[in-house]
Amino acid sequence: MENTENICLDLIPAKANTIPLPPPLPKSAISSHLQKGWVSSESLERGYSCVSTATRDLWDGLFDEAYGADVSIHTDHGGIVYAHAYILGMASPVIKGILKQSKKSGRKRSISIRGVPPDAVKVFVRYLYSCRYEKEQMEEFVLPLLVLSHVYVVPQLKKECERQLGRDLLTLENVVDVFQLALLCDAPRLSLLCHRMILKNFKAVSSTDSWQAMQQSHPVLEKELLGSVIDEDNRQKKRVKRMNERKVYLELFEAMEALVHICRDGCRTIGPHDKDFKANQPPCKYAACKGLELLIRHFAGCKLRAPGGCTQCKRMWQLLELHSHLCADSDLCRVPLCRNFKDRTRKQGRKDEIKWKLLVKKILRTKGVTRAPFFLTIDTIYIKKRNQNLLRTVLETKSRSKTSQVGVRCYEPNWSPTLEMGSILVEATNRKTDEWAV
Repeated sequence: MENTENICLDLIPAKANTIPLPPPLPKSAISSHLQKGWVSSESLERGYSCVSTATRDLWDGLFDEAYGADVSIHTDHGGIVYAHAYILGMASPVIKGILKQSKKSGRKRSISIRGVPPDAVKVFVRYLYSCRYEKEQMEEFVLPLLVLSHVYVVPQLKKECERQLGRDLLTLENVVDVFQLALLCDAPRLSLLCHRMILKNFKAVSSTDSWQAMQQSHPVLEKELLGSVIDEDNRQKKRVKRMNERKVYLELFEAMEALVHICRDGCRTIGPHDKDFKANQPPCKYAACKGLELLIRHFAGCKLRAPGGCTQCKRMWQLLELHSHLCADSDLCRVPLCRNFKDRTRKQGRKDEIKWKLLVKKILRTKGVTRAPFFLTIDTIYIKKRNQNLLRTVLETKSRSKTSQVGVRCYEPNWSPTLEMGSILVEATNRKTDEWAV
């Protein structure tokens, strides 16, 4: 019985052998063709040909040996290229029409392709046979091949010439010639690339021989290019101007944030009038706080502040008024003179009001906001929504009883000047309208 069990166990394959080996992964058609020699790796990388190597060699051999050729193509300098009419007719509808109208000389037909180098004609006809070219030949005859492919309607070759020119064959020396050919050969993408290159490197391109030749042969085109250069220069200046304006608006926005931060929370050695100095303060996240702190210190102790003769004080006045135009609610604001500036705005002329509104609109648009919510804390906004009328009554009572509670002071013991609303309220009301110009 034990022998029988052992025999049965021997008949059962091991566990490792119960799972058959997985079949090999299917090979792609391209890799199988590469192994069989149907498609060359060079052709796949460069996109030169999509036919098998044997077929391509067969068509090249037919062209090179000219076996059974019935068409003779005459080129410049007495060159002759022999070809087959049915191949040329299938590859180019224009050549097909020319062959139908041409006269036979015995068994052969004769056509002429002149105005381009004979070797370029040979490369062109070879491409009609096998859709193949050598890299060196393309680099040398890319412009004649572009013209021939356009004239004789060979879209594949024309597209390849445009691609080669746009990729690495376009230089400062030939960009003007290529631009003119692109316009004549209806190649909009290539003409756009040339146009951009000319505008980008106009100084270098305008000193080339091709530019001088274009001045003589196509003065109208030169005039159009010069107009494009002027337009591009104007667009560049406007772009730089917009960038500089955006930078200024962002700096003003950051200055407004820093001003609210100083007047509401305090920063380093300066802060609200009713708050004490904290020794262990975290690093300030507002980059404009340092400069604004120095400006407030100067503003608090400057003797020329009242008549407005100091440039730095005038800048501080402008920042305070700009804040009042940006502030969401002056009743809840801790910045000095915010409410007074809003009242003054109602008495200003229409022209000044429009000027400030335009500045505020540009600042908020640059930052991507529609209002200035950073002037109010979350707790204050919640209190305002919950009991707005009561809060306004309390604030008005405090404002009447002690005006100087809203202000900014320095925490240093040796610093005596204090910037309070009560101390500069008279100065603000006595200032002239033209002194507030931004």
